[in-house]
Amino acid sequence: MTKKLFMVSLGCPKNLVDSEVMLALLEHDGYEVCSAPEEADLLLVNTCGFIQPAVEEAIDEILLLSETKVKKPEVKLVVAGCLVQRYGKELQKELPEVDLFIGVNGFQHIVNQLQSIDKDESTLHVPSSYMLMDASLPRRISTPKHRAYLKISEGCSNSCSYCLIPSIRGPFRSRTVEDLTTEAEALDRQGVRELTLVGQDVTAYGVDLGKPRKDLPLLLSAILKKCQVDWIRLLYLYPNRISDELLSLIAAEDRLLNYLDIPLQHISSRILKSMNRPFNTKQVHNLIERIHARLPQVTIRTTFIVGFPGETDQDVEEIAHFLRTYRLNNVGIFTYSNEEGCAAEHFSNQCSEEVKKERYNYLMEIQSALSLEKNRFFVGTTLPVLVEGISRESDLLLEGRTQFQAPEIDGCVYITEGQCEAGDIVMVKINEAHPYDLVGEITGSLKE
Repeated sequence: MTKKLFMVSLGCPKNLVDSEVMLALLEHDGYEVCSAPEEADLLLVNTCGFIQPAVEEAIDEILLLSETKVKKPEVKLVVAGCLVQRYGKELQKELPEVDLFIGVNGFQHIVNQLQSIDKDESTLHVPSSYMLMDASLPRRISTPKHRAYLKISEGCSNSCSYCLIPSIRGPFRSRTVEDLTTEAEALDRQGVRELTLVGQDVTAYGVDLGKPRKDLPLLLSAILKKCQVDWIRLLYLYPNRISDELLSLIAAEDRLLNYLDIPLQHISSRILKSMNRPFNTKQVHNLIERIHARLPQVTIRTTFIVGFPGETDQDVEEIAHFLRTYRLNNVGIFTYSNEEGCAAEHFSNQCSEEVKKERYNYLMEIQSALSLEKNRFFVGTTLPVLVEGISRESDLLLEGRTQFQAPEIDGCVYITEGQCEAGDIVMVKINEAHPYDLVGEITGSLKE
């Protein structure tokens, strides 16, 4: 009889890649994915534990799935990922209904770990050695077949005062060019048309590999040479590592999308210093000017954290001024979360939740108006759109994305007229604009 697996993957694209590896390993072991937890023999949650809302979401999901074990005690419940790496022993004590806990460095051994589960108590598997994925590991793509993520590195060696990633995921570690091109070629053969390179800091790629030179432009050139993938996207670029060489390569290669996701987190030099970010206000402005000079049609996405300890109204006005000056296409704004174990946890002048919310609403109102203005520019133009399939809003519409809309992050294009298949790249005339989404119709010409 086939074993049934119900899986939930939480958090970032990097975590999703780990989930896809576990999924492939379990399928090779005889499991078949099912759509409802009550049908499953194995329940698996791959968690995020980066900030408190993510922790709460993960705990809620675990408790929800644990209700299945009340009705079916023989079902195995496995919890993996960042939450386990951060709180493993505490979780083992507080969640006895979980059979197996696996940290971020042990997920590739999930099949063996399942076989060694103790019937009387939960098992905690958090190896001290650091794991680095390689192309020899199987992987079952869970995104639509026309797009996939390529995780080029693991961990982070930056020391931002608000971030737990280095303590959870370990120091920055790059995969080799050869290994990454092997995986990219495999994804290309599977029909992937959009390949998104991800890492905590993709611009740091190769800093740990030594000589001969191995860096992001070299990796991108190798992937371009080996693969025919239509769109190659980069997430996330650290501001002080964006080189002229990288910008020139993007300008020269049509398949490298003019889309730069640069998490700035703030603009105020004083707050940036407190965050332990190695750049200041002037350097940020110079960076944006340098990018626009080399890539006039670029889409820049960024994120800001408001309510950081010691932040003043004037600091927030610096962000507002930046938004109005550069009128970026896509901006995410988050309220600061005071995380146990981060240096910023002990900073003085902590902002109240009310102040954080006020600042969030203020900046979001500014950006919403700017995003609408930017999107209205596209009305009447025709853009290439990668079609995702039937819209999540209505089964009467198709849904897709332009080159300046990253999957699961930015807005989308709703297609009201025309026929095509998911994974097609079609030309869409834009008829309507909203703050985050566009609406249009297929003109009939396809990009094969």
